[in-house]
Amino acid sequence: MSYDLLNGVRVLDLTAVVVGPAATWRLGQYGAEIIKVENPEGDLMRGLGGLSPTGQHAGAYLHLNRGKRNICLDLKAAGAPEVMTRLVAWADVIVANMRPKALTKLGLDADTIRTKHPDKIYCLLTGYGSDGPYGGFPTYDSVVQGAVGLPGLSLARDGEPRYVPLLICDHVVGEIAAGAIMAALLNRHRTGAGVTLEVPMFETMATMVLQEHLAAQSFDPPVGPYGDQRLLSPYNKPIKTKDGYIAVTINTDPQVKAFLIATGRTKIAADPRFASVAARAVNVAEWFEIRGAALDDKTTDEWLALFRATDLAAMPIHSIESLSHDPHLTAVGLMTQEVHPTEGASSVLRSSILVNGTVLDRRSSSAPKGWHSAEVLEELGFSVLEAKAMFEQGTAIAG
Repeated sequence: MSYDLLNGVRVLDLTAVVVGPAATWRLGQYGAEIIKVENPEGDLMRGLGGLSPTGQHAGAYLHLNRGKRNICLDLKAAGAPEVMTRLVAWADVIVANMRPKALTKLGLDADTIRTKHPDKIYCLLTGYGSDGPYGGFPTYDSVVQGAVGLPGLSLARDGEPRYVPLLICDHVVGEIAAGAIMAALLNRHRTGAGVTLEVPMFETMATMVLQEHLAAQSFDPPVGPYGDQRLLSPYNKPIKTKDGYIAVTINTDPQVKAFLIATGRTKIAADPRFASVAARAVNVAEWFEIRGAALDDKTTDEWLALFRATDLAAMPIHSIESLSHDPHLTAVGLMTQEVHPTEGASSVLRSSILVNGTVLDRRSSSAPKGWHSAEVLEELGFSVLEAKAMFEQGTAIAG
């Protein structure tokens, strides 16, 4: 049985790079129909995301733009406003991550659209909230990582600031934006009214960091320093084994006792400094030094067998290469192969979410630039001659 939870919902995608495409990708995974509008230069991520057979579908672009039809338009050309007027009328949801000034100039800002169409849901993804002093500043994932203190956390723990080697802010904020859009769709179903959403990357990620690391400073007066001292411990890292590394997390008192006995530290198991959650919180530095000490007398596989026998949470440390061949991911079919229309054989990642035990349907390949331009123009009511004129004038580009 197929589950299209957002069947019938139409999304106009005015986004590029990662944060916006991540949000609309998620909506597409749930069954929404998406039309992505791309400028003649193309989404920066087509090339910025790395190598590809044609140079037009970097891996990240390939994965983030599945299930979207693509129309290529020069939004500054004379005929483009009429195309956009019809696309806006077609859509239930408009998602944009262009700068607000550029959207206003094109007449594609929330106020302009929702004045004409109060039932539309308009979601603007920004770097910083428009009402604050940073509003309108340009940004990218690494800049937001720095602004919210992620490299600062590495500095506090490891003595050197480092970015998370993943576009973590883009992905997280994109997912949160998709959730906000779905809440707005539920509200519209109940009330008939649209809403304007703004999802700023800085504030969204700052909230996540502070939820963890405001910590003892959350109280007035404070009861301790900033930062979750467990997470900031230099010993909070993968544990060295005889032939690699292993990830182990132990939190409850029974888990701690089982871990200490399994690793031959029976005397420590009786130490009152580590005998309870409260005691370990007081002695967090000493506890994490013990917990993070090397286990280099056994291999990773030997430790995994031992820990799993006592029901402890433990996994090997994957490399990027080994993750794509993980036996569990292979068994559940997270990644398969397909033939892309221009790139040939390519890997496909399905949604990780199951509905009533059923995997959500895989969506169509990410489309080459302008692949659906003629098809979309026809559906919007433009005649063959009108579409031909747009292509000849460069207003629209066909794939």
